[in-house]
Amino acid sequence: MKIVIAGAGEVGSHLAKLLSAEEQDIMLIDSDAERLAVLDANYNLMTYAGDPTSFATLREAGAARCDLFIAVTPYESNNIVACSIARNLGARKTVARIDSYDFMDPANAQMVKHMGVDRVIYPEYLAAQEIITALKRTWVRNWFELHDGQIILAGVKLRSGAPLAGMKLRDFTYTNHHFHVSAIKRNHETIIPRGDHSMEVGDILYFTTTRDHIDDLLALTGKTEHKIKRVLIMGGTKIAIRLVNSAHEEFRFKIIESDLEVCRKLPQKCPDCEIIHGDARDLDLLSDIGAADMDAFVALTPSSETNIFTCLTAKELGAKKTIADVENIQFISQAENLNIGTVINKKLLASSTIFQLLLDADSSTSKFLALADAEVGEIEAREGSKITRSAVKDLKLPHEVTLAGLIRDGKGMLITGMTQILPGDHVLVFCLAGALHKVERLFS
Repeated sequence: MKIVIAGAGEVGSHLAKLLSAEEQDIMLIDSDAERLAVLDANYNLMTYAGDPTSFATLREAGAARCDLFIAVTPYESNNIVACSIARNLGARKTVARIDSYDFMDPANAQMVKHMGVDRVIYPEYLAAQEIITALKRTWVRNWFELHDGQIILAGVKLRSGAPLAGMKLRDFTYTNHHFHVSAIKRNHETIIPRGDHSMEVGDILYFTTTRDHIDDLLALTGKTEHKIKRVLIMGGTKIAIRLVNSAHEEFRFKIIESDLEVCRKLPQKCPDCEIIHGDARDLDLLSDIGAADMDAFVALTPSSETNIFTCLTAKELGAKKTIADVENIQFISQAENLNIGTVINKKLLASSTIFQLLLDADSSTSKFLALADAEVGEIEAREGSKITRSAVKDLKLPHEVTLAGLIRDGKGMLITGMTQILPGDHVLVFCLAGALHKVERLFS
């Protein structure tokens, strides 16, 4: 697939790196030639230095012939303009990064389409939704469900004393037929496990199951569910504002912000939220504002290091759930190994949307989740595709890929070696980073 990406900032560069690893034909456009030179030298992609909103630049970069045009510059208006030009030049599908909810409002959908934008990405909105899920499911690191919970993938960190600790996978699956361990995150590596792998304390285990057996999973992993009502947010960022506006009816929020000017503007943007001027790294201040009585702590400053550190502090003060925005991809693995409940990253959330389009999925029903070094997706099996030709055990799947569950006729079921995938099945696929192109070949 030929993909043109306009904007080599954090999101654009990350997408270009990921997609180039998936053996896609990538052209990256940016006005900063030096930034492009670094990426051109280290990754399997092409670059073009120029203005992403210029007709000449987009023509020269091949936007007219691309299958997917992605505009992710820091400026919403530039992204809309770039998509409009690319679509009129001949781009088959366009995606624009936005910074306001207006472009997502269903009432404006037809106008946005008329502008030449097929899909919008609002990273701050995606992050806010991820946080809301984490506040509702306090015992998991990741939560991913298909078709109203018919199939659920839950990432759970195994604690000392859990019934599963030390058990081999084959022994677990022999006695528990309602779960599929799709992957194990151990230290800094994600493993697609086999029967002789054991589940160790500190592992993040990715379980696939059906809605009826989620409570059993709680018991097996030694977890308890906490009810969250009071939430302290550090950082009056765009994510914080979107979070408060999306969930103020479900949770009571306080925002602590060190910038006085930002504090003055927040009451207008978050009318149902208490605003506190101060630094959440100040233990005395945290004590004074009653941090120990809060149910959850969400760190959303621009600094990954600060967010990780303050989440650890909040845990020590008694927070039942901590959530950190870790924008530095290299820090995610370290953060997951620490005592932090959930890690979010806007670049990975944006990648999830792009991967969904890459697989040509129906965005109205299917989902995709990009993790730091793995991908999880719902993919429909097509008539005549390799995945439907024999039972799973005879498919000779790549070692980096596992099929966890499927939706057939609206009902969820787990996949075993004897399962025969049928055309029309919606399959939950877990694969290591860089293996998505192999999955695509199986299902196309």
